[in-house]
Amino acid sequence: MKRFIFLPLIILIACSAQAQDLSIDPQMYDIIDSVSADRLESDIRALAGFGTRHTMSDTISDTRGIGAARRWIKQEFQKINKQCGGCLEVHEQRTLVEGKPDSRIDEDTWVVNVYAVLKGNTNPNRYVIMSGDIDSRASDIMNDTIDAPGANDNATGMAGAIEAARVLSQYEFRNSIIFAGLSGEEQGLYGGKHMAQKAKKEGWNIIGVLNNDMIGNIRGIDGVIDNRSFRIFSEPYSSQATKRELQLKRFYGGENDGISRQLARYIYETTDTYMPQMDPMLIYRLDRFGRGGHHRPFNEAGFAGVRIMETHENYNRQHQNIRTENGIEYGDVIEEVNFEYAQKLTAVNAVALASLAKAPASPSDVKIGGAVQPSTTLKWKKSEGAKGYKIYWRKTTAPLWENVRYVGDVNEYTLKGIVIDNYLFGVSAVDEDGNESVVSFPSGLIRD
Repeated sequence: MKRFIFLPLIILIACSAQAQDLSIDPQMYDIIDSVSADRLESDIRALAGFGTRHTMSDTISDTRGIGAARRWIKQEFQKINKQCGGCLEVHEQRTLVEGKPDSRIDEDTWVVNVYAVLKGNTNPNRYVIMSGDIDSRASDIMNDTIDAPGANDNATGMAGAIEAARVLSQYEFRNSIIFAGLSGEEQGLYGGKHMAQKAKKEGWNIIGVLNNDMIGNIRGIDGVIDNRSFRIFSEPYSSQATKRELQLKRFYGGENDGISRQLARYIYETTDTYMPQMDPMLIYRLDRFGRGGHHRPFNEAGFAGVRIMETHENYNRQHQNIRTENGIEYGDVIEEVNFEYAQKLTAVNAVALASLAKAPASPSDVKIGGAVQPSTTLKWKKSEGAKGYKIYWRKTTAPLWENVRYVGDVNEYTLKGIVIDNYLFGVSAVDEDGNESVVSFPSGLIRD
């Protein structure tokens, strides 16, 4: 794959690209090297050691239950804050969920999110979020006392968010980063709903949500052992799309170009650029078949969000009482977690978070024209902090961007000889250091 380092006053000609053509930032390699498998192991063991983190489990004990777990998470964020000289804001979001018969929360329960904010120095109200789930479960979704260590599901994702906070707190960024522990996932995605509601109410400008749910298993129930690949799930377009917007997609395309899918492509590319030994799989589906995760409430609130997770799941180790039957071991126990793999996927997140937190905002109000013409024209509103723009295009059947052209500090450009009928198009913003935004897909037509 050919890449170019972007420098001021240098104009890049069209080039072949696989997904986005990101500039190389040497700092990303330092970030990757700083992610520690040993620290992840320590945190995963600590979380699994609380016995159960069921949403309705003990909140008084200092050693068992979700109360002890969330206090420990808050303390870890506070330790990081002390180490970085007060760079983090550590918060709890407490929401009382009323218990209802025949629901997964059948008694009044406080659902508590714990999160840390690394404020951006230029655009503090623009956020990229990495989340993991605090809670766990066993076979019976309502059993809040039985052991449910949730070592992989989802102590790994929660530990990954804490470790990413440790590493990225040593740097400053244009945009803010939130490292979130979300509760109540197993009982109905409550924590994600509550944070998404808070974000909407307070007007957070969310670049994207990277939901990490199970990032530590390499031995699949299908017999495959794989410590290199991982999956990125993304929905095709917003579930809030209006009837008119869906009608336009029928005529103009864009069925695979919603904001979450562009975020997924961006994560694919940061991985391909800085961790080529890893093999990201873009899964064009909201989540696993018939299942869900904590990115979904953000999607439903209109925000970009994806799920990052292992490729090969072991269902005997998910949502199971710890036991042995017919020689088969069940239960989500620490012995089945691969800490080096969790380190790799945490690094995948850290690089994507850092890239997004450094980047200018994506171009807005992107429009396109070129019907019955030999060329295609794109027009957009400029982004704060951008020093130039790139236009991407690909065949309508291609999953990733195939071609790119740097067009300079303009807000309109015509691709001569590129027929609009045969391709899909997008525009990204680039700052003076080469930091690049997520691609924006056209949302309207150029009117004369």
